[in-house]
Amino acid sequence: MKYYLISGERSGDLHASNLIKSLNKLDPNANFRGMGGDYSKAQGQYLHVHYDEVALMGFLEVVLGFRKVLKYLSLVKKDILTYKPDVLILVDYGGFNMKIAKFAKAHDIKVHYYIPPKVWAWNQKRALNLKAYTDQIYCILPFETDFFKKFEMQTHYVGNPLLDELKAFEPHSFFHQKNELSYQPIIALLPGSRKQELQNMLAILLQVVGKFPNAQFIIAGVKNLSDELYQPAIKAGIKVIYDQTYDLLHHANAAIVTSGTATLETALLRVPQVVVYKTSGLSYTIAKNLIRVPFISLVNLIADREVVKELIQDDFSVYNVAEELNKILSNTVYRGMMLQGYDEIKEKIGEQRASDTTAQLMWESLNKT
Repeated sequence: MKYYLISGERSGDLHASNLIKSLNKLDPNANFRGMGGDYSKAQGQYLHVHYDEVALMGFLEVVLGFRKVLKYLSLVKKDILTYKPDVLILVDYGGFNMKIAKFAKAHDIKVHYYIPPKVWAWNQKRALNLKAYTDQIYCILPFETDFFKKFEMQTHYVGNPLLDELKAFEPHSFFHQKNELSYQPIIALLPGSRKQELQNMLAILLQVVGKFPNAQFIIAGVKNLSDELYQPAIKAGIKVIYDQTYDLLHHANAAIVTSGTATLETALLRVPQVVVYKTSGLSYTIAKNLIRVPFISLVNLIADREVVKELIQDDFSVYNVAEELNKILSNTVYRGMMLQGYDEIKEKIGEQRASDTTAQLMWESLNKT
């Protein structure tokens, strides 16, 4: 069977790669093509477009980069028609993928959406477009199926793919020695996996470091970003270690995490954290007026209450981050309540393997006679 997959950033690429791995177990004649990254390529997907070429974030940034997005939308659409897939599998990346879904549906191509757009967060009527343009939807957040029922949509909750990764994770026995670290308490810095995130977050994070002289701050670096972006941290004497995020979190006493998938990863690894985020002023103003949910982090959204402190935009200051980090490190009751919240989240998510579950449901749907 011919599969065309589209993912548009690092976490989506990781989840797409695991789905490819699971589909390969079921379909010995599987052929994969599309848009993604290095993880999917390693599992055998031919990349017509690498997501690095398209990556944009923030409302203002997307508007300014609209011509660039249009260019790659056109490239992908033409490639889909040439390839003639049996199914189009969209992975997260809602703004781009919804346009592709509409296009595919108009050309009678089956559309399966794994990790659907967060239509519950803003402009909820977009769920009707999702209903119109897709054949199957596979949700990874436990509250999503109830949300979609409001629109008379039948979706599958398949568990969260992060659990697949965490179950496969084995801590490195000599993590400190391998990375030439001291045995001071570790505070992990996860400033994001996109250029604009790093540029927006790093300056304030570096100022926080000086407030905690008895700890070592270590940045979880990602290889898809230029080394130059990390130079301010390196010049300040902060170590950057690449592609070892789970090992870093496993050994960390606390973490400062840019809002995104990493907040849930940090929670599932039971590391107390403060969630931070900053974007351009215009992007933030637009988002604030559109978003209809009370939290930004996946941790708090799944818990449906504040488990971790969110310091967003103007609240993301050196003083506020340092104050929250100090509470995490020194207040055992506060720390314990956060860990208890993490346990509640894990129970809500469940134990099923998202990639295998999704692949099985896809395979059964595509092979119905």
